[in-house]
Amino acid sequence: MDRAGIELNGVRYRWPPRPVVVVCIDGGDPAYFDQGVRDGIVPNVARFIKTGFGAVADGDVPSFTCPNNMSITTGSPQSVHGISGNFYLDRDSGEAVVMTGPELLRSRTIMAEFSRRGARVVSIAAKDKLRRQLGKDMDLSGGSVNFSAECADQCTLPETGIENALALTGMPLPHMYSPELSLFVLEAGIKLLAERRPDILYLSLTDYIQHKYAPGEDEANRYYRNLDATFGRLDALGAVVALTADHGMNDKSNADGSPRVIWLQDVLDARFGEGAGTVICPITDRFVAHHGALGGFVRVYCLGRLDPEDVMRVTRSLPGVEAVYDKLTAARRFDLPLDREGDVVVISQADTCIGASEADHDLSGLKGHRLRSHGGVSERKVPFILNRPLRAEYAARAAAPSARCPSSSTGRSAPSTPPGPRRAPCGATSSSTSRSTGSTRPDRYLGCVTRPRCDENRHPSRHGRLLRRGGGAARSGAARAAGRHRR
Repeated sequence: MDRAGIELNGVRYRWPPRPVVVVCIDGGDPAYFDQGVRDGIVPNVARFIKTGFGAVADGDVPSFTCPNNMSITTGSPQSVHGISGNFYLDRDSGEAVVMTGPELLRSRTIMAEFSRRGARVVSIAAKDKLRRQLGKDMDLSGGSVNFSAECADQCTLPETGIENALALTGMPLPHMYSPELSLFVLEAGIKLLAERRPDILYLSLTDYIQHKYAPGEDEANRYYRNLDATFGRLDALGAVVALTADHGMNDKSNADGSPRVIWLQDVLDARFGEGAGTVICPITDRFVAHHGALGGFVRVYCLGRLDPEDVMRVTRSLPGVEAVYDKLTAARRFDLPLDREGDVVVISQADTCIGASEADHDLSGLKGHRLRSHGGVSERKVPFILNRPLRAEYAARAAAPSARCPSSSTGRSAPSTPPGPRRAPCGATSSSTSRSTGSTRPDRYLGCVTRPRCDENRHPSRHGRLLRRGGGAARSGAARAAGRHRR
């Protein structure tokens, strides 16, 4: 077994001398930990911050689940790994392409690369769409495991490296819209850490609670108490534990509780005519009941003779819009893959979300709750917490005004670093930290990283219509005229 470490996307990672656990708290806005520490409900997290390290870091934009999970696990920006949302429009075919397939990921993950060198790694995702990309090229022959809580009852040794994963926790199969989905991931990770002592564990949760409940609400407090207890158990098992998130979360509702939405497809149809352009909402996936496929970042594809400059002029004037970029500027500013970018990118303010056509969004799942969502620049802030203090070189980097980390985009290799999150201070790509706290004593090692069968092509009927139209394509236009935008 080669224990010299690996190199991936221009960065060298040392072989971890002890298990490294990276928990991606989906939707884990720093405000939840801030509130929890003040209220005393997350004592383990408070201890990690005091004796280890705590900061707020910048994630990638669009601040969605798939792009940031891939940035964390590949140590690279979206321009390298290629995943910049759940959808993009293939210009040659006119089809809206789902971006959750492993064939669209342009890089292996850190876990996969270590597994191919003989390391034992474990990757557990709440949603199966992530499991497929996280496991790309992973070698399961040496005891590595890659499965999802969503499909824990359908695991097979050849596909996931484990059979009957449901038996790991003693919990029933969790519902997709429940906090138990995330708790299952953590309980299974604890079990495998205790029994198999893997070199690396990556545990990716779901953001159901954060979409429904604000920091300090009873359900959010209950959920974070449970999370904190599992973090303490991971720490007690001797692992290096890193806590981060894929994105934050903001309230995007009016005073009366109704969603504050810009129906951009309807605006463009009224101004330029039906079929002139297509709005894609890249937040859309199979499970949209908790956000109605409404987020803070959308792409506009200009069809026929529609000029992107005209679209930009109209959208800039809309109340609630924070920023509008053309294709090249968006790709440069947010390090996005140019070939998968729209002609125009529209980003909303923190209190507003953007949809396509009002008729194509089912908001029934929001009944009784204010809309909380993400996707824009305002939701890119994420926690970065370690249960161990920084080594001296990273303490110095974290103390810098802008903790930019060398990456492939700079043409330089970062110092030899352990596996883990992309975020500063020890990740592979450029980002910044603020509000850093905790010890900066040198340390010898810093770790950073009858139900139907699971099928990414199954959708509830109305949500399926939205997906087939490109995550919010127009009711009319190219999708309706040509019957295109299939999944």
